[in-house]
Amino acid sequence: MIALIILGVSLVLLIYVFFCKNRKSLRLPPGPPGVPLFGYLPWIDPVRPHVSLTELARKYGPICGLRMGSVYTVLLSDPQLVRQTFAKDAFAGRAPLYLTHGMMQGYGLICAEGDLWRDQRRFVAGCLKNFGMTKLPGTKRDKMEQRILVAVNECTSKLKELTMEDGIDPLETLHHCVGNMMNDLVFGKVYNENDQVWKWLRHLQEEGVKHIGVAGPLNFLPFLRFLPRYGKVMESLIGGKLKTHQEYQKIIDEHRARREKMDSFLAAFDEAMSTNEGNGYFTQPQFYHLLADLYGAGTDTTLTTFRWFLLFMAAHPDEQKIIQDEMNELLGQKLPSLEDRLLLIRLEAAIAETQRLRSVVPVGIPHGTIEDTQIGDYDVPKGTMVVPLQWAIHTDPSYWHDPLSFKPERFIAEDGSLVKPKAFLPYQAGKRMCVGDELAKMILFLFAARFLHSFVISVPSGMRIDLEGECGITLIPKPHRLVFTSRE
Repeated sequence: MIALIILGVSLVLLIYVFFCKNRKSLRLPPGPPGVPLFGYLPWIDPVRPHVSLTELARKYGPICGLRMGSVYTVLLSDPQLVRQTFAKDAFAGRAPLYLTHGMMQGYGLICAEGDLWRDQRRFVAGCLKNFGMTKLPGTKRDKMEQRILVAVNECTSKLKELTMEDGIDPLETLHHCVGNMMNDLVFGKVYNENDQVWKWLRHLQEEGVKHIGVAGPLNFLPFLRFLPRYGKVMESLIGGKLKTHQEYQKIIDEHRARREKMDSFLAAFDEAMSTNEGNGYFTQPQFYHLLADLYGAGTDTTLTTFRWFLLFMAAHPDEQKIIQDEMNELLGQKLPSLEDRLLLIRLEAAIAETQRLRSVVPVGIPHGTIEDTQIGDYDVPKGTMVVPLQWAIHTDPSYWHDPLSFKPERFIAEDGSLVKPKAFLPYQAGKRMCVGDELAKMILFLFAARFLHSFVISVPSGMRIDLEGECGITLIPKPHRLVFTSRE
């Protein structure tokens, strides 16, 4: 094992020396110096990496280059630059990270590249459109709205039963309801809250997210996998993935036995496999990884954003009342629906401000260069990780007045209409921007509108809200308690 570690370190050092020699012939973006093997990693705060990287962006400018272990990295902190860069094919790859390239093997959608990624993205976009993800009203969108409202109604009903004077942590209830909604869309299956398999799947997901956060250095220093601590983490991650895939196969077998036609990704993929329409991309490993990506990405980001929204509503009761007054005035006793999105401007602005101030992925989803290319006047080598630094963009005082304050009015124009500033990139931009952005908007609006129609959300007496959060893969709220007082 010691020999393997020495070999790994030697390879990284060779890469570092080679890069330093070739750096002289390239015009690379400005950035901080690093040390052999580790690059700038020792100076990045593992608890608040988005803050450390934002400080670099403020110091070195909108295009900043640095080495993170074995991975050369470029930080982009200008919104127009992000849009222009990610619109190009050269930047449509995935970041060369050990976990994504090694453990996921390029399958799924998040870690896929090239023709596989293009084909599967078209497939997912087509499914979403067919299921009812659209801005335009119609039968399909109505059907999607009803699927979302099943989860919303279950969630509000459970919280009415659970709430008490000293408050509750809504995470378990929210995770069950949002997760079950994604189960319906992805697998065509829902679970009872106390179902042991469902509890196990949720636990496995939470553990996986936590372990990947702990294993972060593995992405940049792959030789660490030979150390006992990280070796156990790798075993846990790989074991969890295999167990999850086994459970997915059971769901696939159940679907095939029922032979029911349903609107789910699982059913659509299975049909494409059986009719040979996949052109070689609809394989069993791709099936498992795509299902995992769609469930994980859809659940984690939406759940986390809504948790932050509830916290901001509790922390800003005056803002909450403005939204509820607007709802009373425009809707009366009518329950809010998707057709009211154009009316409830203050609510939409509050959701947007939540996404700005607490970017779910504060360092963005990194891309990778698939060829030698350029950003502006700077050279960017093939295999570079390019980071759209959302935290820096969303808190930049040159774009946002008083950027660390919660002010939904910044998304409202003088004529009272909703406005989305150019520095607002909650779903990123370019060829790999979130394929389910419109679905996320539908879900967030319906959950937020129905919750504020049903409850006054507040903080238990004597308690203080912590709005800092904990940064792993996503920036999530710390454990907290809220009081949900029925408005009825």
